[in-house]
Amino acid sequence: MRKTLKLAKREYLAAVRSKGFIIALVLAPILMSGSILAMALLGDKVDTTDQRLAVVDRSGVVAEALVAAAEERNAQAVHDEAGKKVRPAYLIEVVPPAADAAAQRLALSDRVRAGELRAFLEIGPEVLHPGEDAEARAIRYHARNATMDDLRGWLGWPVNTTLRKARLAEAGMDAAALDAMLIYMGVEAMGLVERDAAGGAAAARRSSEGEALGVPFAMVMLMFLMLMMGAIPQLNAVMEEKNQRIAEVLLGSVSPFQFMMGKVLGGLAVSLTGAIVYVALGVVALSYTAVAFPVPYHILPWFFAWTLLAVVMTGSAMAAVGSACNDPKEAQSLAMPAMMPVLIPMFLLVPVIKSPTSGLATGLSFFPSFTPMLMLLRQSTPEGVPAWQPWAGLAIVLAATVLTIRAGGRIFRVAILMKGQPPTIKNLLRWALRG
Repeated sequence: MRKTLKLAKREYLAAVRSKGFIIALVLAPILMSGSILAMALLGDKVDTTDQRLAVVDRSGVVAEALVAAAEERNAQAVHDEAGKKVRPAYLIEVVPPAADAAAQRLALSDRVRAGELRAFLEIGPEVLHPGEDAEARAIRYHARNATMDDLRGWLGWPVNTTLRKARLAEAGMDAAALDAMLIYMGVEAMGLVERDAAGGAAAARRSSEGEALGVPFAMVMLMFLMLMMGAIPQLNAVMEEKNQRIAEVLLGSVSPFQFMMGKVLGGLAVSLTGAIVYVALGVVALSYTAVAFPVPYHILPWFFAWTLLAVVMTGSAMAAVGSACNDPKEAQSLAMPAMMPVLIPMFLLVPVIKSPTSGLATGLSFFPSFTPMLMLLRQSTPEGVPAWQPWAGLAIVLAATVLTIRAGGRIFRVAILMKGQPPTIKNLLRWALRG
């Protein structure tokens, strides 16, 4: 054990004393959250060039209302309080329908390609009373990138409001009361009512996206970052020491298992150092920031427990695979299969966050290699998980970690001094089972 800890200390100090570790500690969260930071920094940097829309209204009902809605929007939303233009104005050009609809679509498309128009909207003749003819009741928006277009998103409300008003007017409703009848009421997201100190009902707290999405994502992304920092690099590190004959020198004084565990524990220390730094900075930042939801600090002990087990389990597997590789090409070919147990949970984040107590989320979170990430993700959601599940998952991961260490140790003992034997999946499994 003493020799193992000495190797772990060697690995840890070699990592944290390097400038690369400090740079990675600073840059890693920036790179991991790059898109979020970009959205925050560039959210108000929008193209304010006026956007012209041609409207071909074959129903004769919607076009004039769209012109009025666009003028109202331009008067209220285009400039801020200081008079600075912050959004593009929408300019509606009403185009009379032509007898040859296909030729008219082509001509308008040419105008869009030439830059005269942003897009054109074609409204079918039967939109007021949709029938079975899909062509006649269609409302189609034509643009270069129609799917990701804010103008198309804005059109839905005024078009449908106009059609509803027309239908109600035909049914004999008072025109003056139509606006009040069509007021849109949003549904507020609220938490459950809790009991106050006196045993009565306290005011319910408003739910927020930060609590529902931000906290779970932050926890899992931080764990993933720790795995990338301390566990995943073990594959290349062991392979390089094998090729440079450093392993042969070390194996003169330690056993293969001690060598492997020294590498793994050194990587674990690096990961925990990074985790402590990030968590401490996060707690300090939150203490000076007025967040709209309670931060679940009770999840932090579970975060460190899951991170510790995940790093040891993944690091052992990576070190074992690295010991079987003879050159960087072989390591590269095995890197992706070896990382799949870490990558697959990242693809499951959204469905698990949406339904953390569903059968699918529960079942996936008890699969040993997925448990640290997915169980932590489920615990971090406002809905939470039954109290017994994290403890059951912890027992499963502990057993899986022990088995991974034992299997990895067998592979490491056989492969670390072996040359020329290709690291096939068949060979790795055989070495893991038989040694």
